[in-house]
Amino acid sequence: MHEKKLYGTATVGTKGQVVIPAAAREALNINEGDKLYVVGSEKAGWVGFIKEEQLEKMVGQVVHSIETFEQLRRKDQQ
Repeated sequence: MHEKKLYGTATVGTKGQVVIPAAAREALNINEGDKLYVVGSEKAGWVGFIKEEQLEKMVGQVVHSIETFEQLRRKDQQ
């Protein structure tokens, strides 16, 4: 199961910048220059960040699943 943790709070500055708490940066290996994607839900009212490398892995897994499904579908149609 995925471990979830509250690392603290962050305040949005006048330029919309958010400082990620040091404990979170250290634990999640977030370094200066890393690209983070902002994700969220307007309806549920939440926002979060995902590292570019993790997003790439997730997209790769989805693509792999789709390719596997397509192979199985083609095999079933034969």
